[in-house]
Amino acid sequence: MPRYDIYIEENGLLNLPKYIKDVYAYDDIYIVTDETVYDLYQQKVKDILVDFNIFFIVVKPGEKSKSLKTYHKVIKELVEKGIKRNHLMIALGGGVVGDLAGFAASTLYRGVPFIQIPTTLLAQVDSSIGGKVGIDLEEGKNLVGSFYNPLFVLIDAAFLKTLTKREYANGLAEMIKAGLIGDRRLYHHLIEKDIVTEEEITMAIQVKRGFVLLDPYDHKERMYLNFGHTFGHAIEMKHAYETYKHGEAISYGMLIALEVGMKHHDTKQELYNEVKALLLSRGLVKEPLLKIEDYKDEIKNDKKNLATGLHFIVVSKVGEAKIINLKDCDF
Repeated sequence: MPRYDIYIEENGLLNLPKYIKDVYAYDDIYIVTDETVYDLYQQKVKDILVDFNIFFIVVKPGEKSKSLKTYHKVIKELVEKGIKRNHLMIALGGGVVGDLAGFAASTLYRGVPFIQIPTTLLAQVDSSIGGKVGIDLEEGKNLVGSFYNPLFVLIDAAFLKTLTKREYANGLAEMIKAGLIGDRRLYHHLIEKDIVTEEEITMAIQVKRGFVLLDPYDHKERMYLNFGHTFGHAIEMKHAYETYKHGEAISYGMLIALEVGMKHHDTKQELYNEVKALLLSRGLVKEPLLKIEDYKDEIKNDKKNLATGLHFIVVSKVGEAKIINLKDCDF
């Protein structure tokens, strides 16, 4: 899998024209974004990209836009606005926009070049990195997708200033996960502080990038990144992507995964208690906690559910994850 640059810069958006001209020779750029980001940033983006012809494709915010219906809308609008196979697409937004636009780029004309500009903390530390793009089905999350790398990713911490407290915490959840599976120092920083800088963002990205480079197509080590996601995705789906944000759902999912780890003698009670206290303090979970029994049916279509059983990620101690194989009776 080809490597690509990740630029991490405060106010890095101002350098976007230079980065684009390094990889793209034409004038037309097609930007997929959502209504919230469009209202906040469309004029700034137009001013910065004044040397280019800009076409916006705008979708509704939220997980429900990662659908076949919205995918078809985006593809149709791109074609109607004149996109060609060698034109450039930009995914400007959070994880939903990045996944949706990336999947559109990977499939339209069998591949259109695109770049990722994530505007949420969650997207900056997780979904914009690693080359996974896709959409949801009624049967499960991210069931239709592909591996498709951007030309580059531009991470500008200035975008974080417009996030709500809840949306900011949503990104902290993925950073806590990254610390638990691969970086003790990052995890302990997040216990002590609820504000992150470019340094911690870089640390979280390095955890994910390390696993992706080891295992680009998700056969072994990259699966560690799914810690908390098996039940997290089930929680999102059962509640129609309305009650819980992704970071909140995977926070409950991490606690469930730690419970499973304790049952299989891989996780200690002390770690469970510490993570629970951290997630409660960040407002990512509330008591009474969600119960594993209420979400077992929803994990049947999880991508990690293979013919041999469910590949489930547990954490034995901070910074160390492992894969165990589970049958229904093992929960």
